Amino acid sequence: MQLGVIFPQTEIGADPKAVRDFVQAAEGIGYEHVIVFDHVLGVDTAHYQGWQGPYTKHDMFHEPFVLYGYLAAVTQRIELVTAVIILGQRQTALVAKQAAEVDVLSGGRLRLGVGIGWNAAEYEALGENFHNRGKRSEEQIAVMRALWTQEVVDFHGRWHHISHAGLNPLPIQRPIPLWLGGGRPGIEAVIERIGRLADGWFPQFAPDDVGRATLERMRGYARAAGRDPASIGIEGRISIANSTPDTWAQQAEDWGALGSTHLSVNTMRAGLQTPDAHIAAIEKFFTSVRN
Repeated sequence: MQLGVIFPQTEIGADPKAVRDFVQAAEGIGYEHVIVFDHVLGVDTAHYQGWQGPYTKHDMFHEPFVLYGYLAAVTQRIELVTAVIILGQRQTALVAKQAAEVDVLSGGRLRLGVGIGWNAAEYEALGENFHNRGKRSEEQIAVMRALWTQEVVDFHGRWHHISHAGLNPLPIQRPIPLWLGGGRPGIEAVIERIGRLADGWFPQFAPDDVGRATLERMRGYARAAGRDPASIGIEGRISIANSTPDTWAQQAEDWGALGSTHLSVNTMRAGLQTPDAHIAAIEKFFTSVRN
């Protein structure tokens, strides 16, 4: 499995040096990819009765494409991964353009994870429809893949119309790998879409019997779509906030037994107070899992 780190979005702070130092440290330790989360806006919960979302206006989020433009210049080999860009709340052609640019500037190191999100307030503010976001995402994927592989695109779908136009420059990867996030609720629709369309998946479950069964259903959908399930990558995740160092190696082994191709470690919500503490944590995790 390729080993990666989750960029501690909500805890790293706004100091560009801390951002740079964390990712350069991850690359130096030996991690093969870094993952960022995505939220454009956070709400003031005083105006949202019964708010259930995990993030609010108090949680900091660096914008992924801008962040990766910066990190492309200060890293050499680490893969830059989004997990996930909330695709339905963004203009499709603009996402394709931004992703292509990051891919060019990083020398072909982008892996684009996309999802449909859960925050209706963001959709409202960004002028996109929250209620058709799942089905619309399938057409968005088709549009982006066309824009990444064709100099001129003529596409006329239900939600997108491009008349003889294209991106310049095109990305180095043609197409850029497209992975999907998502899970409960609506897990069955998600895994069917992954089996039919995605290059990979960021599942949100434990590597147990339930997780194994869910993966097998996804692979069944892939076979039904005429695809080789082995071609669909799987990225497991271990959070140090709800685990202990003596369990990390076993959890990694469990993810490997499920056929995971990638594994990432999340250091957020573990009480770490500084960027250096996050760096120390990922170094300890790497040593535990790789040795």
